[in-house]
Amino acid sequence: MKKTSLLILGGCMALALTFGLVAADHVDAPDVAGTTADITDFYAFEGATQDNTVFVANVQGLLPPGSTAQFDENVLVEINIDNDGDLVEDLIIQAIPRDGVMYFFGPYTPNTTGLNSTINEDTQFTGQVDISTGTAATTATENGISYFAGLREDPFFFDFNQFNAVVGGMAPEGFNNPGNDDFDGTNILSIVVEVPNTLLGNTFPHPAGTGVEVFNAWIEAKRKQ
Repeated sequence: MKKTSLLILGGCMALALTFGLVAADHVDAPDVAGTTADITDFYAFEGATQDNTVFVANVQGLLPPGSTAQFDENVLVEINIDNDGDLVEDLIIQAIPRDGVMYFFGPYTPNTTGLNSTINEDTQFTGQVDISTGTAATTATENGISYFAGLREDPFFFDFNQFNAVVGGMAPEGFNNPGNDDFDGTNILSIVVEVPNTLLGNTFPHPAGTGVEVFNAWIEAKRKQ
């Protein structure tokens, strides 16, 4: 129903159901910087119970305190899950905002894969949550899936200034211990989905031969054309 073509990768990871991983990218291309198509972080980790997995997609980073940033209604955020290791999504979870509400679709098997997406509004698992604008978090749960969307403090810790000094050869002593969190006090827009593992499909052996069963997961931001 909603055709899209702009693709921004925020990170790809092989996720075991008993571990948590993170991919981060706070400096993106000029065309998307400062918009909700600018993915900053992707987190995936075990939920409060080992039977659930939490996915967190953060966008539009480095927002100052008191910011009134809003999700762009023309940007679809899509969580992709690869169940067989071919790096093609087998399941997707989609999130798109409308009039102060974030609507969720999935997990479900997409009709098409790759750069373009459509939203199947008739899929079995759908949900919605009011977008949180203040410090209080509004959450919702439907069909065992929990949802959140809204402004949060950026959880990513990075001594960005010292990193630049090290890369530029200006810090022969290396990184500081402890480092300085240059993202402290800045905000992001966050989308959170907690899903029962039974809805996430199959797993496959980790390519490194560890014997751990995993699935791949990554996120995309796609703009309506």
